[in-house]
Amino acid sequence: MSTVKVNTLTGTTTAGSISVTGEGNSTTTNLQQGLTKVWYAGNHSGGAISATDSFNVGSYTDVASGIHKPNFTNNFRAAEGYGHAGTHGANEDVIDNHYTQQVHNRNDIDTGSCEIVSAYGNAGAQGVADYHYVTNQFVGDLA
Repeated sequence: MSTVKVNTLTGTTTAGSISVTGEGNSTTTNLQQGLTKVWYAGNHSGGAISATDSFNVGSYTDVASGIHKPNFTNNFRAAEGYGHAGTHGANEDVIDNHYTQQVHNRNDIDTGSCEIVSAYGNAGAQGVADYHYVTNQFVGDLA
């Protein structure tokens, strides 16, 4: 077994493009496109988010009850060119009571931020609140 230790990986054909061979040697994946570009975890129960950890988030905006907006440090290439997955919970001691997280409104997406609504059920107005445990990750191409 070999060990490779490096500080920087650079593609030989294109500096920002490295392909990784998948399981079974049948497919390749572009390494950069397969990485999470933004993520955070924190507490949203007191209004503003108190982040416990994050990556590529410069600040948060408390928009309204149950709605927050992470402001990305590095923008995405296109407003509708990225996606997210997230969850939240109502109890600080029990993290298995997760609910849905979704984009608040199509008009609230841009390359540098995205409003997220935390709700119980099918979002709408049902159960929208500032929940204790909040986590999200975003994927897509950065600008």
